[in-house]
Amino acid sequence: MSDPVLADELRKLPSVDRLLQLAAVRSLAADSGRELVVEAVRAVLDTERARIVVGARCASSADLVREVAEMLCSWRSPSLRPIINATGVVIHTNLGRAPLSRAARQAMEAAAAGYSNLEYDLDEGQRGSRYVHAEALLKRLTGAEAALVVNNNAGAVVLILSVLARGRDVVISRGQLVEIGGGFRIPDVMRQSGARLVEVGATNRTHPGDFDAAITAETAALMLVHHSNFTMLGFTREVTLSEMVEIARRRGVPVFDDLGSGTLLDTAAVGLDHEPTVQESVRGGADLVSFSGDKLLGGPQAGIIVGRAALVAEIRRHPLTRALRVDKVTLAGLQATLLHYLEGKALAEVPVWRMMGLSLAELTVRAERWCTSLSAGNVKAEVVLGRSMIGGGSLPGETLPTALLALAVRSPEALSRRLRRPRADALPVLGRIEDERFVLDPRTVLPGEDDDLLRALSAALAAA
Repeated sequence: MSDPVLADELRKLPSVDRLLQLAAVRSLAADSGRELVVEAVRAVLDTERARIVVGARCASSADLVREVAEMLCSWRSPSLRPIINATGVVIHTNLGRAPLSRAARQAMEAAAAGYSNLEYDLDEGQRGSRYVHAEALLKRLTGAEAALVVNNNAGAVVLILSVLARGRDVVISRGQLVEIGGGFRIPDVMRQSGARLVEVGATNRTHPGDFDAAITAETAALMLVHHSNFTMLGFTREVTLSEMVEIARRRGVPVFDDLGSGTLLDTAAVGLDHEPTVQESVRGGADLVSFSGDKLLGGPQAGIIVGRAALVAEIRRHPLTRALRVDKVTLAGLQATLLHYLEGKALAEVPVWRMMGLSLAELTVRAERWCTSLSAGNVKAEVVLGRSMIGGGSLPGETLPTALLALAVRSPEALSRRLRRPRADALPVLGRIEDERFVLDPRTVLPGEDDDLLRALSAALAAA
């Protein structure tokens, strides 16, 4: 080696065995297991060797041990963590969408803790079906003849089209060939199912006659798709469900209505524009309706199919249904969530509906309480008016009035980073930046999280 300084620094680097003999590392091995500690030691030494090669001085043994401990801590810490959502986005796709009700969480824990009658008929004493646990509730709540639950709404769409239309045509408006989060595109899903896409109309205007003219002997279904995360304004025209059903009945083809988020309650009840409900789609004559379980329904992730009994039975028999089936924990949480609707308690018990139903006065009181707490620490904070978003591909463009805690700090971005990556015993906090201030929306901060939020804020501001 031609560089004597580099050679000297590399000689200072301890061997794996030497580092393993240190008392602090032996203590780590007793706690985490020798194999994992050996792996961490080798990784740390490899990193340190690379640093030395580019000119760094060799770290001390104490520093190397600390790096080993930090690496072990990161490996052993779950990457999926609870966070405090102060963004004001009620159904936040990146934050797990809908938080679950207490009853849903308890039901899921009970199902996970032991055995259950998932596929066992207690009355008959023989094998049963996992799908009965949600079907009766869904039928009663929606008015549909039958129901089926799969892993998510994208799966439900693929499954329905695979059964109805593999190798045949599905007619859809060009204005509904949507892309939602994660690059999920309706045309791609339709092709994956084996269905042939038949586009009709223009992007902004589609008429009933466009659908009628496109129907041939190869047509398997007419399809409606919810816009999900965008709106069309101005010179527009869309074919309504009733218009499509009238054409379909006359021409002898089924109608599939993909509601996307889907809701069992009228969103006007919480001050939003009316969103078509699942019940309205069923009553309107859709042969099959699909929607999500973890958005406006407010339950665990699921894709729900309701509709005509003969079609649902055919879907249930398809081999893909087994690949997309949900587990006992999901069914338990979904069943508990649906019971809130059956009992007329969804507005109070389902968190997303409770959040959307909060009044501006309630939110202002909470934001002012936060402000008073932080002002005691000489932080420049004030309560300002703002808007909360629904999110999750639901009610695009719809917002609700809210009260925000606004913090004027030198670097809102730096404060945001500190809150996202707090010390080990604190929950990450997500807010948003508006008008060069860091703001927190109480609408999406769950009951009981205020103290954790304020502790995290105080620590982050003190570090600044």
